Amino acid sequence: MSKPEEQFHFRKANSDDKEIIWKILQHAIERRKKDGSRQWQDGYPNPETVENDLKNNYGYVLTSEEQILGYAAIIFDIEPAYENIEGEWLSDGKYVVVHRVSVSNEFAGKGIATQIFKEIEKTAIANEVFSIKVDTNFDNIPMLKILEKLDYTYCGEVYFRGSARKAFEKLLNN
Repeated sequence: MSKPEEQFHFRKANSDDKEIIWKILQHAIERRKKDGSRQWQDGYPNPETVENDLKNNYGYVLTSEEQILGYAAIIFDIEPAYENIEGEWLSDGKYVVVHRVSVSNEFAGKGIATQIFKEIEKTAIANEVFSIKVDTNFDNIPMLKILEKLDYTYCGEVYFRGSARKAFEKLLNN
């Protein structure tokens, strides 16, 4: 996508967005499957996940001209799974957790997930939180490439639903 950043809008998702968010997550689940990844192939995320994200104010969407391009859950709270890392985080203070980054099929491969992460960084700084922690499956190559490109540091392994996940952290400048 060659649109300048100014044409993107990053906002909290609302209940009117629920259907499109679930559709976007379904697109991402299918892409992971086609890529041969085991991530998101066990019934998670699901419509209840989206419902909980919206109820807890975790859901955010990236839009352009009112069209939703992508979705992410941003949590300004402790992620229990991150308390037991096999490795070591870069910091011990407050952090933002990122989960369920997904992009509509129409915009996949056009830098939208990267843009979502850039917006998450701005949101974290605006909330005076200077660390972002995220995890992904060892076989989610597109996400691993994004995290590398954006200078996230591999910190070790965390476990979700019995599976090891690669854990990353990025410290932000305030």
